[in-house]
Amino acid sequence: MLYAQILIAVISIVSGNLEYQLLSDYQNGVYTSQEQAIADGEANDQRQGLIGILYLIVFVVSGFLILRWIHRANYNARQLGAENMKFSPGWSIGYYFIPILTLWKPYQAMKEIWKASKEPSDWVSQGISGILPLWWFLWLVSNFLGQAIFRLSMRAEEIQELMSLNIVTQISDALDIPLALVFLAIVNRIHSMQASRLAGANNQMQPTAESVG
Repeated sequence: MLYAQILIAVISIVSGNLEYQLLSDYQNGVYTSQEQAIADGEANDQRQGLIGILYLIVFVVSGFLILRWIHRANYNARQLGAENMKFSPGWSIGYYFIPILTLWKPYQAMKEIWKASKEPSDWVSQGISGILPLWWFLWLVSNFLGQAIFRLSMRAEEIQELMSLNIVTQISDALDIPLALVFLAIVNRIHSMQASRLAGANNQMQPTAESVG
């Protein structure tokens, strides 16, 4: 689904460029036929509407799966031996839905998951990768842009306002690509660390089981 996010972002950028060109043509008086201008405008709206529906579907499904993964990653870290973690599996995703606290609490929860996955027995003293603050920075900027797009869309009526909305939307779409790639790297790294810890635990248990046998 993260790859699907990247794909729909690329499609949205291409479609956004086409819309910007259409708006520019309107502004510059390129059209000599009102019927053709209306037809092209309706075709643009239909294309953008379809992409918007696809984007919403991908956003909802991927959002659910991402939260499910975060919940499971927190749970797994505990099962691997991490003790006294401050964020429970539930709260590691719950803070995404609480205003104000959502600005930093989910990031703290992800840092805790990273540390606990790296070394469950001594997670407090572990460091983190620079990819985590990069991910959170991109996430916050993406959310701020989303709010700006919503506000602009509520009042955009003139062509120049619609063009400004189009530009901000394209910037947001472009930002979605590195955001998805960075989070994918986080998923793979935490998965790798947890799988390594599990393999190590199983190897330690194997000789004991054989000696008992």
